[in-house]
Amino acid sequence: MSKHGRILVAMSGGIDSSVAAVMLHEEGYEVVGMTMKTWDYASSGGTKKETGCCSLDSINDARNVAVSLGFPHYILDIRNEFGDAVIDYFTGEYIEGRTPNPCVMCNTHIKWDALLRRADKLDCEFIATGHYANIREENGRHIISKGADTWKDQSYVLWGVSQESLARTKLPLGHLTKAKIREMATERGFMDLVNKSESYEICFVPDNDYRGFIKRRVEGLEERVKGGNFLDTDGKILGKHEGYPFYTIGQRKGLGIALGYPAFVTEIRKETNEVVLGRDKDLERDGMVVGQLNLSKYASIDNPIETITKVRYKDAGTPATIWQEGNKIKAHFHEAVSGIAPGQAAVFYDGDDVVGGGWIMKSFKQDATSGIFMAEVN
Repeated sequence: MSKHGRILVAMSGGIDSSVAAVMLHEEGYEVVGMTMKTWDYASSGGTKKETGCCSLDSINDARNVAVSLGFPHYILDIRNEFGDAVIDYFTGEYIEGRTPNPCVMCNTHIKWDALLRRADKLDCEFIATGHYANIREENGRHIISKGADTWKDQSYVLWGVSQESLARTKLPLGHLTKAKIREMATERGFMDLVNKSESYEICFVPDNDYRGFIKRRVEGLEERVKGGNFLDTDGKILGKHEGYPFYTIGQRKGLGIALGYPAFVTEIRKETNEVVLGRDKDLERDGMVVGQLNLSKYASIDNPIETITKVRYKDAGTPATIWQEGNKIKAHFHEAVSGIAPGQAAVFYDGDDVVGGGWIMKSFKQDATSGIFMAEVN
């Protein structure tokens, strides 16, 4: 009999999830390893060798860890589920003129749901992953908080995981640093994991060519959108572009136009196929609306509260006052924030705790004296 019960561990084949499985095994859990096959890169038409969590090498690496420690390992094919929830979302957001965040969507709608369904079938009470974050229960809420390793912290991508899912989730790495994880793997002889390079690309676009990926996924898109106008912030036509879906807010490189000064995408207008270019100061906003909320620390936000708000994964965060209106949050930043992109996730923090998060719907400039939203720009 195991000391703590049966637990299903998501194993990508990388060092983090492998060490998470090792830790739980050593703590006395009856570990069951599972590697999820989310995407067959060859079917996307890309040219780069398949890497990352979907590759055969990664599946074998995860299985080798399980075999060495004597616990079972399964491969779960969720390519259909992944395609419906993540790939269609990814392409659809670009076509809507927004910037998607597939990692958040995958965590929220694929990995956790798929793992919990299989955990039930395998009689596992809990699931575990190798994310650098923490979960605790307090006042009847399951609260996500930042991991001890500030550089590796992944609490931002977990805001969408439901309370019911968090209640059954273990995150063994939350109190550890990446350096400690490497040390633990070395001590246990898993040198292949220590020496394995890590991928920071989108798993289904390993060549980082998202434009090419979208073109291959949406037949005829390139012909339909090519030839729209680049505009400046005053509405003057600057030139032609390749199509609004192929640009993102804050983009500077790859615009294909020279203006004599550093130019950035400041707005994308789907309806007119126009892309607005400006200087870096034109990217600044100090208000936004966030929808499709999922709250962690509180069941609701009944009064305005002060938070540190992140608008992208590696964003350090900016002080902001937020308040809830139905299933939306309005945020007033205390200072201007650059490059707020509709479609990205906004996550609100109270210290290290995740208050909640949602999808950025639009951003604003405010009137400096009245605090009233004056200009909708996205």
